[in-house]
Amino acid sequence: MKKNKLILKHCPNFYKIINYEIAPDDNITLKLLNIYQNYIFSIDINNDEDLHRIEKFDYVFNKYLEDYFFRKDMKSRLLSIKVSKNAPNLAEILVDSIISAFELYETGYTRNIYFARWI
Repeated sequence: MKKNKLILKHCPNFYKIINYEIAPDDNITLKLLNIYQNYIFSIDINNDEDLHRIEKFDYVFNKYLEDYFFRKDMKSRLLSIKVSKNAPNLAEILVDSIISAFELYETGYTRNIYFARWI
């Protein structure tokens, strides 16, 4: 039980993410939610790199749920990820791909200026 409390300490958005209402036809978000839950509770809590990765993943997934433009961009990026069947840790590769896609989005988003159109 102590492991779960420590993991939740490093994932401040956990309950917000778990309680998010997903549209019935949004299969990608549902799959990502399953990956999120399975991955964060499967890490080694003694490994600082894993703890840092779940903190970042928690932040990125929360951003995914809150930001429409990021969600749209991430869905298109997720469909282009290629992973070998013989990959040793599929969940870790997906998490790293999601985090790197977020970093690319942040780089591109800060360069673009969006103007709201007032009616």
